[in-house]
Amino acid sequence: MYLKTEVLTAVAAWAFSAASLSLPVGCDIEGGICPRGDADLEALGRKLSSSAKVYFPGSSEFQQLTTRWSVLEEPKVNVVVVPGTENDVVQTVKFANIKDLPFLTYNGVHGALVSLGKMDHGVGISLSQLNSVKIATDGKTVTIGGGTMSKKVTDTLWDAGKQTVTGTCECVSVLGPALGGGHGWLQGHHGLVSDQFVSMNVVLANGTLKKINKNSDLFWAMKGAGHNFGIVTSLTSKIYDIEHRDWAIETISFSGDKVEAVYEAINEHLLKNGTQPADVIEWSYWMNDPTVDPNNPVIVVYLIQEGVTAIDSIYTKPFHDIGPLAIVPQAGTYKDLAAWTGIALDSAPCQNMGMANPRFPIYLETYDVPAMRKAWDIYEPAIRGTSPFSYSILMFEGYSFGGVHKITTRESAFPFRSENILAAPMINYVPVDQALEDKAVALGNELRNILHEASGRDDIRAYVNYAYGNETNHQLYGDNAKRLAALKKKYDPTGKFSFYAPIA
Repeated sequence: MYLKTEVLTAVAAWAFSAASLSLPVGCDIEGGICPRGDADLEALGRKLSSSAKVYFPGSSEFQQLTTRWSVLEEPKVNVVVVPGTENDVVQTVKFANIKDLPFLTYNGVHGALVSLGKMDHGVGISLSQLNSVKIATDGKTVTIGGGTMSKKVTDTLWDAGKQTVTGTCECVSVLGPALGGGHGWLQGHHGLVSDQFVSMNVVLANGTLKKINKNSDLFWAMKGAGHNFGIVTSLTSKIYDIEHRDWAIETISFSGDKVEAVYEAINEHLLKNGTQPADVIEWSYWMNDPTVDPNNPVIVVYLIQEGVTAIDSIYTKPFHDIGPLAIVPQAGTYKDLAAWTGIALDSAPCQNMGMANPRFPIYLETYDVPAMRKAWDIYEPAIRGTSPFSYSILMFEGYSFGGVHKITTRESAFPFRSENILAAPMINYVPVDQALEDKAVALGNELRNILHEASGRDDIRAYVNYAYGNETNHQLYGDNAKRLAALKKKYDPTGKFSFYAPIA
């Protein structure tokens, strides 16, 4: 409480000294917080670049930067620094350490973990100005600013005839998911987003800026558990020539009585015991879609294929034969995939709608059809009609995992390379009381446990970027947890990075 009060009463001197240095400062003296009188803040103001920005509660900029896509256990900060340079990040971390204040990096729409709620005061660091994309002259790598969104990287590379693995959602940064491994449309060819890492500049817990590559033990940890070790201010990543500009999709919707037939078809004709072709992707959502059925939830299957203008009938016919409610074919380019699957910049998941969005992820090797039926029979009535969970989605992401399987677990901290499916109930709701929150958590856990019990695994294997936030180290990091704990003691002994899926 003392530290909170100290921050709330000490920042105005920074505001005034910064103003004299032409540092943009957002502060509403009438309704906001503009505390006064702190030599350390004044010193920080002098060290920040002219392009840095500082915002306080009460300013519209502060509100915009701290409003999250999910209101589940939101972190709270007393000031937001928007660095204009990598050194601004260094100086801000050093300041937070001098004041013994926690700090948290903001980097696009990413994550909805309850552990974030443990941040109840301190310094926010928004990387939104570190958003550069520079392709190397040899055309083999790209250097990306730490706050760059996936869409900007995709569009810039595409215009140059290049591409790389990024996350699928356009409003998510490259680094957010990449530090937890990062799944993407091209992973069947090249592996995860983190498998593309060549080098990075990272600000460590003590405020030092370090360039690391494969010769550093920290580099291994950053590829799968990087949220625990530093703030990445820039990343150099592998890129590739575009092989196919054509992409196609069929969106096929089914009623709930077709659960068994749909997932038997996926197992047999697509998944094929983990040998799904690199150019084919299968996703499915369980959701309400009133354009297909105004009264009942439906199963929406996305069949995606690279290098074609229409999905090959060898993949579509088994699903057409089941008797779908609707079939919507579309053709375009790689840049259309996000819009087709409802995760583009203007899609609902990229809007701040005031909803809690907890997820309960689990990796699977195959679809256990009886378990899918059991899960549907619980999920379908829970989201039907006027349910407070009616905007929920149960996601099954069936990327091609060929490129992921080819890379050994020894090469990065990402622990789960033998799986073929990423499943996650995402229970969306407007929080009104603790009882509703408890009900949401119970539903998410019940669905995940059904899938886990059918998997035959001893423990849940959870994707850190979709984590709820109460998973164990082993559930998030597998057999790498012990080595990661040792590196945590080496690089972050006081636990500065302890709000996003922390390694205990």
